[in-house]
Amino acid sequence: MARRHGLHANVGQIGHLLVQVLLVGMTLGLMRTVVPTMAEASLGVARDSFLLLGSFVVAFGVVKSVMNLIAGRLSERWGRQRVLLLGWISALPIPLVLAWAPSWGWIVLATTLLGMHQGLSWSMTQTAKLDLSLPEERGLILGLNEFAGYFGMALAGVITAYGAVALGAREALLAWGSGVIGLGLVLTHGWIKDTRPWVTTSVVAAPFSAVFAKVSWQDRRLAALAQAGLVEKFVDALVWVIYPVFLHRQGLALPDIGWVIGTYGVVWGVAQVFTGRLSDRIGRQRPNVWGMLICGTGVMLMVVVHGVWSWSLAAGLSGFGMALLYPNLSAAVADLAAPAWRGTALGVYRFWRDLGYGIGALGLGLAAHLSQQIEAAFVFVALSMAVSAALLAYFGTESHPKFTHPTV
Repeated sequence: MARRHGLHANVGQIGHLLVQVLLVGMTLGLMRTVVPTMAEASLGVARDSFLLLGSFVVAFGVVKSVMNLIAGRLSERWGRQRVLLLGWISALPIPLVLAWAPSWGWIVLATTLLGMHQGLSWSMTQTAKLDLSLPEERGLILGLNEFAGYFGMALAGVITAYGAVALGAREALLAWGSGVIGLGLVLTHGWIKDTRPWVTTSVVAAPFSAVFAKVSWQDRRLAALAQAGLVEKFVDALVWVIYPVFLHRQGLALPDIGWVIGTYGVVWGVAQVFTGRLSDRIGRQRPNVWGMLICGTGVMLMVVVHGVWSWSLAAGLSGFGMALLYPNLSAAVADLAAPAWRGTALGVYRFWRDLGYGIGALGLGLAAHLSQQIEAAFVFVALSMAVSAALLAYFGTESHPKFTHPTV
């Protein structure tokens, strides 16, 4: 039986997938505001131990990047729904570990499980929507996907901050995490359909090694996108590791920290609905280069301005830069990949992108450690974004089918 592609033809299933990625983002939000501020207060991490503080994000990035590779390939063998279900199962222990963690090492363990969950689950919500969409809708579909995920992340960061004040940090993380993860598991089992049948199966899938090489270095267009994805995650690692500690040292209360970081996430999430659609109209390349530069500018402003509103504006500027980048880098990869190996190509791109968490956390941790100035981490990330933008501008090309017809 013929299956119809497009947002309107599949609005029900796309709606269910948007709820899924909202919950996936909320699970990520468990770790964004409260956990870094617990490091010195209750988990024995010494002040200015920037490398140790960043260790949990390094673990998250490495594990998630590997799981992206595995998820992409498994999705072409098992189907999207089964991989998504596996992702939720892997998340079940996270709230328990956070609630009873006796030391920082247990937080690293919880973040490792979070990396497994995110690599499996978020990848599948994205891949499944691309299965259902038309080529001219990819920017919009990915914008909606990332909007839901990062809005959920921001919302959870604010809720857990207030919950930590009212109930205690560990109790808030346990209650919120258990509810979100349990709901995600139930909804996946009951409502999500496998979308693999919507993908053309008459073409034989390319070998994994060939796709990995093509995305990573052989095709300069895809390689330019992969390096940009890797470096953009330096910003998110900075927001995750350094922003809460930096703002806490400036005297901000936990709810205020939650709002500043939440502004970054909300702007990132909401703006993607429009920036994804923008790339369907004007192409992917310009929004991607603009996003790198705007994001880096917001990072530098954080150490120049002062006050809750000013920090929120700077964080929001970085969030807008990420909104230009996030759906459109992925959409460009999807443009350049044939349907038969698109899932694997997106997995390889997401491998390099999320490896940026680990590399970025190490880099900003070393910058702060060697200089003994937390502000050095901001400079490191801003400069990295500028260099990556130049590489993307030089090696990257427009990929939207409306403007060009790339060889796939």
